[in-house]
Amino acid sequence: MSKKTERQFRIALIGTDSLRAREIKDLLAGRQLPIKSMEFYDPEVAEEYSKLTEFRDEPKVIHHPYPELLEGLDLVFLAADKETNRQFGRLAREKGFKAIDLEESFIDQPDVPLVVAGVNDQVLEREEVFLVSNPHPVTIFLTHVLAAVSSSYKIKKALAVVLQPVSAYASAGIEELAEQSYALLSSSSLSHKIFGDQIAFNFLPEVEKADRDGFSASERQIIQEVRRVLKSDFDFSLSLVQAPVFHVYSLVVYLELTEEASLEQLGKVFRQKDIFQFHPPGSARQISNMRAAGQEKIFIGHLKKDQSPPGSFWLYVAADNLTIGSALNALELARKLVGLR
Repeated sequence: MSKKTERQFRIALIGTDSLRAREIKDLLAGRQLPIKSMEFYDPEVAEEYSKLTEFRDEPKVIHHPYPELLEGLDLVFLAADKETNRQFGRLAREKGFKAIDLEESFIDQPDVPLVVAGVNDQVLEREEVFLVSNPHPVTIFLTHVLAAVSSSYKIKKALAVVLQPVSAYASAGIEELAEQSYALLSSSSLSHKIFGDQIAFNFLPEVEKADRDGFSASERQIIQEVRRVLKSDFDFSLSLVQAPVFHVYSLVVYLELTEEASLEQLGKVFRQKDIFQFHPPGSARQISNMRAAGQEKIFIGHLKKDQSPPGSFWLYVAADNLTIGSALNALELARKLVGLR
């Protein structure tokens, strides 16, 4: 009897230079999907053969994207600028391919499903979906945490203080932190292109313009995304603080449950989920950005049981914004969209 042939897919990546584009490219190169062909497109390419990349140790030409080039594809990852992503994402149904937006280009468009794999991906099973949106990394982390807790306990309130890495502002943020750090150590003058103030060796409670209530657009986005993914009825809010770190989000999360629970009982919730790297109280090794960087788990621990009000807890979360906070979620969505489980 002949062995059943595994289906292989024609895949494309539109936008090749962003941090998220590089991360998903590396995952795909690691043979996470059965690939028949892999094509690369970038709107900045003006002349054919002027830009090259490498995939699975082979040179690849990066082409300028044109709609007709997407015909016959199975899967397209969108990692270019928002205008380009919207243009080609809306062609998915017409051209018959499945598209995943990596750059939060459709967050204001309710007809495009916002999906966290393992939390609300059942939406992909109810009907045929051609275009999905990868949420903000913090949305991915928080919805996993809150969904896990909600599976055993009813949440009354959840709050989070989020320490944001400079890579949230792509390569430009990384370069500014590196340049400012070098300038301070060498007594040189500082440049402020992204953050408007010194970020090296410093924390900034406000980077983006605040609305009349004091919240930034990013804070509002995450709050709305968490509510949209979880469809929750508990009170939820958060505050972003810009931290002088290159990668990895750190979150201090406050939970208030409607019932009492012990530290051991709450910890069991996280031990049962493969996506978490749980550090129980008293662990010899602390959770840190260094340990979470590049990892495929959400690190969670340092649980504290508060005495007032009853059923309230503090916990600490750290996770890489490019791996578990972007590329891995997109990859899992891709597998579901093309019928792989």
